Amino acid sequence: MIREVLDDTEERMKKTVEFFRKDLATLRAGRATPALVEKIMVDYYGTPTPIQQLASISVPEPRLLVVQPWDKTQVAAVEKAIAKSDLGIHPQSDGNVIRLVIPQLTEERRNELVRLIRKKAEEERVVLRNLRREANDLLKEAAKEGEISEDERDRALSEVQKLTDRYVAEVDKVLKAKEKELMEV
Repeated sequence: MIREVLDDTEERMKKTVEFFRKDLATLRAGRATPALVEKIMVDYYGTPTPIQQLASISVPEPRLLVVQPWDKTQVAAVEKAIAKSDLGIHPQSDGNVIRLVIPQLTEERRNELVRLIRKKAEEERVVLRNLRREANDLLKEAAKEGEISEDERDRALSEVQKLTDRYVAEVDKVLKAKEKELMEV
């Protein structure tokens, strides 16, 4: 019973950190990465479709992203979806491929993005602490019901705290790496 609670909690914490990592990857840091356009949905014959299912996305240069739709009739739809997105980048198309030139970030925009990612990191820490609370509640309830002893409960609560500390540190590590990337000129 204790092992199940610990394994489930660890799995959920791992997913939380992974979600945070992927979420930060979609933030524009002045460097081109295919993750920037992953969330963009294109109206493909009336069906919202992720851009990576309609086109190949490459990074030929550090500040250039090239989107090449497989169906040439969809170039305009892909271009329109990129333009409507919150990327803040104007797509340039030649009818076959769409180029996205990633502009240099201003100091003000960098600081704004750092504030945003710090806020996201705090939200993820709250999620981790909520997972800890849920696990602790399950363990305390099991001890109250007599399913586990108080010593077992105390050891398990200590394990849950160690898991929480480890994954909060992981969130902080991801945050620091993204901050460093954002502040690079």
